[in-house]
Amino acid sequence: MTDKPHLDQEALAELQDVMEDEFDILINTYIKDSSDRIAHLRSALDQDDADRFSKSAHSFKGSCINIGAPRLGELCSEAEKAGRENRLVEAGAMVDAIEDEFRQVEQTLRGFLE
Repeated sequence: MTDKPHLDQEALAELQDVMEDEFDILINTYIKDSSDRIAHLRSALDQDDADRFSKSAHSFKGSCINIGAPRLGELCSEAEKAGRENRLVEAGAMVDAIEDEFRQVEQTLRGFLE
């Protein structure tokens, strides 16, 4: 596993400063979008579509990095590589790890909304 944090507190503080009143919308959008992205990863896996799996993981990686979730971004990067290399046999466990990490990130982000 990575030594990266679940969330980059500095990056989140900067986002909060920049976004001001829109920060809550950003967080809620990220949480919903991430749940959708995990579903897309599972769907691509179920359909044995390595290209779609790789592209979905790549897209999810970008949103994780933008929101300040480096560990989740790294997991998505590993999944993206597995898709590119057509190693979908390993990908199920990767999606489970992504989902577990997302739940950690989601829980922490929801604390910013309170």
